Amino acid sequence: MEHVPDGVASQGRGVLSVTELNARVRVLVEGGLGLTWVGGEISNFTRAASGHCYFSLKDEAAQVRCVMFRGRAQLLDWQPANGAQVEVRASASFYEPRGEFQLSVDFMRRAGLGALYEAFERLKRKLAMEGLFDPARKRPIPTFARVVGVITSPRAAALRDVLSTLRRRMPSQRVILYPTPVQGEGAAARIAAALAAAASHGEADVLILCRGGGSIEDLWAFNDEALARAVAASSVPVVSGIGHETDFTIVDFVADARAPTPTAAAELASPDGAALRRRLDALARSLVGRWREGQDRRLQRLDLAQRRLRHPAERLARQREQIGHVKRRLLMAATRDIRSRGVRLSHAAHRLSLARPRSAPLASRLAALGEALRRGAGDAVRERALRVAALGAQLGQLNPEAVLRRGYALVRDGAGAIVTEAGALRPGEPIVVTVAVGQIAARVESVRED
Repeated sequence: MEHVPDGVASQGRGVLSVTELNARVRVLVEGGLGLTWVGGEISNFTRAASGHCYFSLKDEAAQVRCVMFRGRAQLLDWQPANGAQVEVRASASFYEPRGEFQLSVDFMRRAGLGALYEAFERLKRKLAMEGLFDPARKRPIPTFARVVGVITSPRAAALRDVLSTLRRRMPSQRVILYPTPVQGEGAAARIAAALAAAASHGEADVLILCRGGGSIEDLWAFNDEALARAVAASSVPVVSGIGHETDFTIVDFVADARAPTPTAAAELASPDGAALRRRLDALARSLVGRWREGQDRRLQRLDLAQRRLRHPAERLARQREQIGHVKRRLLMAATRDIRSRGVRLSHAAHRLSLARPRSAPLASRLAALGEALRRGAGDAVRERALRVAALGAQLGQLNPEAVLRRGYALVRDGAGAIVTEAGALRPGEPIVVTVAVGQIAARVESVRED
């Protein structure tokens, strides 16, 4: 379902308002017809203060309103007028407030140019596929061309621009004109012949192929296939300067270099003499400055060498003086070393004498210590023997056998555990009674716990 802008409500079920109707018509028109070419005659042409162009496009049976906004109208290189047959590339639009159908024009050309553009594009694709536009096959333009050949009409304004530019930039350059018509029937063949003549003479280092701006019909000679192939086959590098910056021809794509205007082509074919002079002046100043710096450094080195240059006898005397000084320093150093070593030796001997042990006092002390050790060992043995005897007596008193020898007995139950309480036994339970000599097996008759 078509989109209807928000906020638009119908006045009744099944009845559309004018606003709703126009909104739906706009959707249908703009969505159903895309960008297309339309041909017809211009009428009622006006250019508003805003820069927008308003006109009607008509034929024998119908007409349609058109608008071309300022951004697109400024790109036209010709002035539309009433009665002109044109072809426009436009998209359909519908102005809702007034319910008007119109075309929004994107591009406009004079009628009949469509076939020329198509032929231009076909030839361009053909030569591109053959590699004639390949940058790898193009030759560099000489930086310092001695002779410049100009192929154009002697009456062309472009020739004056080229000559004035060459004269201004490099007056010493020689210029050869190869005159030829650059417009009209047979112009392409005449241009190719002039190009061949320039190449055969071999005088020019670079060729400028130029003419001023114009319509596509005016420039059509430079879209000729034979001329394009002649430019590609030229033995001399070719610079094209055809029309204005926005004009492109087949020759521009084939030439070794393309300039947007004839003046720019002259600039490509000639060095900037003023810039070269400035560069030479700067290099000359730099060279003089470097030469002076080198001279100053060499003079300084000469002064230093002169100061270092002495008579051999003077050098020998100075060397003898240096040797004597070194000899004295060696003797002083040897004397100081011998003294230092002597002092260190006496100190070492004194420390050695202090560290040497005295044997006589040590022997007597050793004998006294041995006697004291023997006496101490005997006393310790006797003391320990007495302690052992006392401990043995105490142990004998604690021996259970000694208690049994005094008439006591040791009672164990059937499990072998020592009975210390009568209540732990039951009548009839077997017991073992250990006396001083032997054991007695018995059975409990009764138990009394008091």
